[in-house]
Amino acid sequence: MNVINSLSEFHRLLSLPEPHHPMVSVINLAESVFLEDDIWKGFVNRFYCVALKREAKGKIRYGQQHYDYDKGVLSFTAPNQVQQLDLQTVECGSGYLLIFHQDFLLQHALASSIHQYSFFDYAVNEALHLSTEEEDDLIATLLKIEKECKRIDKHTQEILLTHIESLLKYANRFYERQFLTRKNNNSALLSKFEQLLDDHFNSGVRTLPTVQHIAAQLHLSPNYLSDLLRIHTGQNTQQHIHEKLILKAKEQLSTTQLSVSEIAYSLGFEHAQSFSTLFKKKTNLSPLEFRQAFN
Repeated sequence: MNVINSLSEFHRLLSLPEPHHPMVSVINLAESVFLEDDIWKGFVNRFYCVALKREAKGKIRYGQQHYDYDKGVLSFTAPNQVQQLDLQTVECGSGYLLIFHQDFLLQHALASSIHQYSFFDYAVNEALHLSTEEEDDLIATLLKIEKECKRIDKHTQEILLTHIESLLKYANRFYERQFLTRKNNNSALLSKFEQLLDDHFNSGVRTLPTVQHIAAQLHLSPNYLSDLLRIHTGQNTQQHIHEKLILKAKEQLSTTQLSVSEIAYSLGFEHAQSFSTLFKKKTNLSPLEFRQAFN
């Protein structure tokens, strides 16, 4: 697998001059031209990328639907993720690309807190769509970062990290807004999510549903689905799965004579003790104590 280790190398591959700062750069996409290089057929890089593409045209794939959207689109990628580009179809367009090396965060609080921004693990089709005002806020922050990269002194790192963290917090706010404003589409998706869980437990398949499997059926990344559910319901995907498990368990405990072990296995647990532990954690009662309440 090809590896892009430095920002300098990435600049070269985009036909750009050396970056002003070795660890942080704001690239003007309108000035970029992809070099013909086999590296684009499969590569990983060592830096975070935040791409703001302006004036996007045509239909955009978003979740399971297509949308006509001609405003800014913001997407994120984390280091060490395998990527591919088809130079026959790719167009830089206009906009900005913020890249910062993972080592730039070392010995700073952002090195650990950046993992809280789950949108770095969203799929490309789960990009953030921006209003004009939101786009202006982000571009203003990107331009501050670009300006600071040109004046390197003992304060530069702290100022740059403050601006980067500010941009990530803006993105977090805008994603939450997006989850709420796309209410009709998200309502349909939430209904399908509930139906998938019901279908799984009614199918007789003796395996526990996983976050990854459910998200794949909805054509969403696991992190995006969990964040969407959390904004709308206060619970992430795993919590919803556990809630459905407990509901099904209560039905069987109260309406059948199946043993606790038989119920556990029918729900997909390999070990009855794991089922009993989860049940007590969620209800404050053991399965037998719950059943006895109906006798």
